[in-house]
Amino acid sequence: MTTGTQAHSVTVRVPGKINLGLSVGPLREDGYHELSTIYHAVSLYDTVTVQPAERWSVHVTGPWGERVPTDESNLALVAAKTLAKRRGRRAKVDPVRIDIDKHIPVAGGMAGGSADAAAALVACRELWGLDHVENDLLELVAASLGSDIPFLLHGGTAIGSGRGEQVTPVLARGELHWVLWAGEGLSLSTPEVYAECDRLREEAGVEVPAPEPSGALMAALRRMDTDEVADALCNDLQEAAVSLQPSLAEALAAGLDLGARGALVSGSGPTVAFLVGSQTEAIDLSVGLAANGPTGDIVRAVGPVPGAQIVHHRSGPEPTRPRTDPDRPGPLGPVVG
Repeated sequence: MTTGTQAHSVTVRVPGKINLGLSVGPLREDGYHELSTIYHAVSLYDTVTVQPAERWSVHVTGPWGERVPTDESNLALVAAKTLAKRRGRRAKVDPVRIDIDKHIPVAGGMAGGSADAAAALVACRELWGLDHVENDLLELVAASLGSDIPFLLHGGTAIGSGRGEQVTPVLARGELHWVLWAGEGLSLSTPEVYAECDRLREEAGVEVPAPEPSGALMAALRRMDTDEVADALCNDLQEAAVSLQPSLAEALAAGLDLGARGALVSGSGPTVAFLVGSQTEAIDLSVGLAANGPTGDIVRAVGPVPGAQIVHHRSGPEPTRPRTDPDRPGPLGPVVG
């Protein structure tokens, strides 16, 4: 470990995300689609702890733990090794054991794997004493590993462009209340959903324009008016997700019938996000879905919340690197208002 750092473990809490708006453009030459999305971090968290070890490993517990790979394909492990490789010539870094307490649905459209990768990057930087690692380098590593990881380093509400990795914060005051439904046994592969989206568009003869953020949604977020936000929610992948998992249509209809202000499939799905007006409405909808909706896991959440944050730093001095204000998202650059 680098001189001056004596940490034995670092624990980071990281949220999941939903896409309030997702505009999918044409397929690019690199195999990705051009995107314009409005990310929104919500208070459904994974917790990631890293500590020095003789060899690299990852261990997963929690409600969704059994569905997370613990081999070399685990994205948190890939993130840690990538950061070690990038900094290995300038600072000695040791292998780590990564422990993940998994509460964000797996293959649910909430970027659970990307969240764990973001948490691993923040935790390893702290554990290894890499306070001199520039934010730009951390962002570069994050973007090289996954489209959603740069956003989850910071959280809040933000526009994502390119393939989603180019992130600019959105001016959004106040909070939104959500009920999240994850169908029992449901999962969707992101590549399969995009492929289905392409198929449906080709079948319909749709000419795909360049993606752009929804002006109505941006305006609604500036005012943080729940009903306006609800009316402006949009997801170009929703039709494809429902095509592959028809039970999602039942879930969407059930939530709206039970009083949700708005509803949409999160990202590539199959998690469904219901927007409500208050904590009381969230409780009422949760009870209603549990009693009368399709079978699934139901949780309440609020957003926006900050991204990956250190919550425990054992057996070491308090770090001197500035911390993100726990009540505000981290700095991403100029705010779009």
